[in-house]
Amino acid sequence: MSASSTATLLAIVDTRIDEPPPASPVEQFRRALPLAGSTLLVGGAVHMLWLFVQLYLKSQDVPTFWIGMVATLNATGMLAGGLLWGTVADHVQRRRLLAVLVVGLSLTIALLGFLPPTSIILGSAIIRSLLFAGSGAVTIAIISGSSTASQRGKNLSYISSARALGFAFGAIASGYLLEWLGFRCAFLIAAGLPLLALRFILQLPAENPIKRSRASNALSHALRSGLADLYIALALRQMAVFGAFGLLYIYMDSLGIPPSRMGIVSSLNMVTQVGALLAFGWLADRIGRRTVFMIGFGLSVLTPLQFVILPNLLGMALGYVTLGLGYSSLHVGATAHIGDRVGDDRQGQMMGLYESSRGLGGIAGPALAGAIIPLTDFHGMFLIMAGIAALGFLLMLVRGARGASKD
Repeated sequence: MSASSTATLLAIVDTRIDEPPPASPVEQFRRALPLAGSTLLVGGAVHMLWLFVQLYLKSQDVPTFWIGMVATLNATGMLAGGLLWGTVADHVQRRRLLAVLVVGLSLTIALLGFLPPTSIILGSAIIRSLLFAGSGAVTIAIISGSSTASQRGKNLSYISSARALGFAFGAIASGYLLEWLGFRCAFLIAAGLPLLALRFILQLPAENPIKRSRASNALSHALRSGLADLYIALALRQMAVFGAFGLLYIYMDSLGIPPSRMGIVSSLNMVTQVGALLAFGWLADRIGRRTVFMIGFGLSVLTPLQFVILPNLLGMALGYVTLGLGYSSLHVGATAHIGDRVGDDRQGQMMGLYESSRGLGGIAGPALAGAIIPLTDFHGMFLIMAGIAALGFLLMLVRGARGASKD
């Protein structure tokens, strides 16, 4: 056999030549830094709207049922948007797709500046959530796909911490903006933040070409990659947390806690996340993904129990701090674990399924909690939510015993 024919045969057999080389630590950081900046601005804009939309609808004498429906529509958009846009991200340039999603998000927020009727507010809520869930899935797909295993947890923690900081910034700034400027200008300022984020996205370096594999159903791929149990456990955890916290302001009001202290206490969640995400990202690269996300599942069981054990301001504060720690460890550990298990051509789809599993729990949790309270009371609801979170913890514990979750 001639040398040329031998080389041709090797080229056909050795498919590794089509794989892009791993990004260097410097290249990984060059992607993480601008994406952290864009995530902070987008997160700030979206979190501002929680206050703006609720108070605007209240000012229009909209019934409480429809005001609460905004949260349900947001969770529905999260359920569909993560998987939809995550799958698309595996077949197009992710940087361009992220830019389109951010611009679309800005336009849907700007629509609110016209102070539209309730039907438009509700319709835009689900579209906005679709776009926001997609931007989150695409962002972590870019970071996870371009990160080496030794750096993945840390790089993902930059994005998650920036998102938490953006949420905290949005929560703090929203009240002041609304008092100073009114609804119209407040909505328009929120719409401008994603446009500022676009500048960071355009700074991203060009992506390496991705070798696309044959398309397959996301759920079947989750089964093949050993991730199905994790997605189910994440949905259970989200159901428990959304159920426990969905009516917590009403519970705090029944305890005589004034609204001013409610706001301060609830901010402890995001404040805790800013540092905890970075710390758990560092730990995930050193002690393993499973250890880190199992801490998150365990803390999710503890969180609702604290509201039963300490039905006072201290218990509420500890609950929000525990929530921040639990989310941080679970989010960083789980996303890094998913990134380790799938190739770059599946990062978008599997990260999108991660967002969708959380959205599913977000829809079911508040509805279940609302149905439970008339039958028992708040304490009974918190205990049931702790039990649901414990199911997620036990599922992953048993899965680990089967040896299916090696990092």
